[in-house]
Amino acid sequence: MLEAQGITVSFGKTTVLRDVSLRVRPGEMVALCGPNGAGKSTLLAAMAGDFQPERGQVFIEGAIITGLPPAELARRRAVLEQSPSLSAGFSVGELLSLSIPRDVPPERADALIARKLHSVGLADRIGDNCQILSGGQRHRAHLARVLVQLAASDNPETGYLMLDEPTSSLDIAHQITTMRIARRAAREGAGVLVVLHDLNLAAAFADRVALMHDGRMIADGTGAEVFTADRLSAIYETEIAVEREDGHAPRILPVYSPDAHANPEL
Repeated sequence: MLEAQGITVSFGKTTVLRDVSLRVRPGEMVALCGPNGAGKSTLLAAMAGDFQPERGQVFIEGAIITGLPPAELARRRAVLEQSPSLSAGFSVGELLSLSIPRDVPPERADALIARKLHSVGLADRIGDNCQILSGGQRHRAHLARVLVQLAASDNPETGYLMLDEPTSSLDIAHQITTMRIARRAAREGAGVLVVLHDLNLAAAFADRVALMHDGRMIADGTGAEVFTADRLSAIYETEIAVEREDGHAPRILPVYSPDAHANPEL
């Protein structure tokens, strides 16, 4: 299990996380949602072991995550940052190969790269320079990179896949494809933690939703339990409706009132 216990994080005089706890179990997909500035990306980074929290600890399979050597940490979890970047002109295939340990046989490495590129719809771009890809294509290439990293580990079914806003630069079809890929990783045994702004994607695909606001954990449960009209309207500070139908995920619908709260000076 991947578990944050009582995490508090401050940057200067600003407290970003306030006594936050969260669990992600193997085989489970958890969506981390909330308004801008809620602390979602900071919590994901802390749970990825990127830094030592001011207070609290993060454990991965019982070990303190910040105490693990980098190579061991890379075998246990794979992280897709919100805005991944490259400083060199790698080809797509070379980008993916960076996440594969050197002791993996070349034949297996090549097969992993081909399979994951196919899953994100970039099989025919393996030899292309990443710099010529569109923003969405580049993001999908980075998604394939972390999928390869997870698959190349000793026990991929007990690893953790951590995705920070993986659908933000994608069209609707590729958003759904990305969420299906994350869902499949959980079905195959990995624990998946994904930061999402699209509440409907979270409701449709995640086993659990963790809802944050102002650095605190507000609610943690199924999408149907967490996404209520009153709660969402309060933390997003705009009117939001939630439609429910038996056997289906709740549908979250902002209530568009163009003239409401209009600034007379604009």
